[in-house]
Amino acid sequence: MVPARICRGAGKEKEVRNRGSKRGAILLEIINNRVIQAAALAWAIAQAIKVLLTLAISRKFDHTRVLGSGGMPSSHSSMACAMLMVIGFHEGFSSSVFALAFCFAGVTMYDAAGVRRSTGRNAAVINHIVEGLSGKGFNFDDEHLKELVGHTPIQVLAGALLGILVGVLMA
Repeated sequence: MVPARICRGAGKEKEVRNRGSKRGAILLEIINNRVIQAAALAWAIAQAIKVLLTLAISRKFDHTRVLGSGGMPSSHSSMACAMLMVIGFHEGFSSSVFALAFCFAGVTMYDAAGVRRSTGRNAAVINHIVEGLSGKGFNFDDEHLKELVGHTPIQVLAGALLGILVGVLMA
């Protein structure tokens, strides 16, 4: 540990540590935070399941599923629900922090199954229109809009249940 220096100011003594050791201590606190650990683990498990399901269905590895959004289960929902559960167990299910996490999880899941799912459907329609017009003298970029951005309600529910399980086990 780096020794502290004593600084005097406004009649009070303050302990000032080396900036490098302070950053290291902050990083260590973040890494050891149970809420962050549970959220990250739930996200990673959900993403791994997406990769495995894609591999099982298509019989080929799709590298875009490793970090990609959309699909089964919802990694956003699993992450939010894992966070929610650990906060509930550590801070109390009647705490303001739990209420905030509850609202965050609700908005996240609503967005995944609502707004982002609609965005993906719109992208599919636009891509279809562009493909139809491309052969008729219209020039468009070859780049397609990303269609797999949202989730079905079942995918959101599966992600939520995964997150709850991870959160309970990590709490």
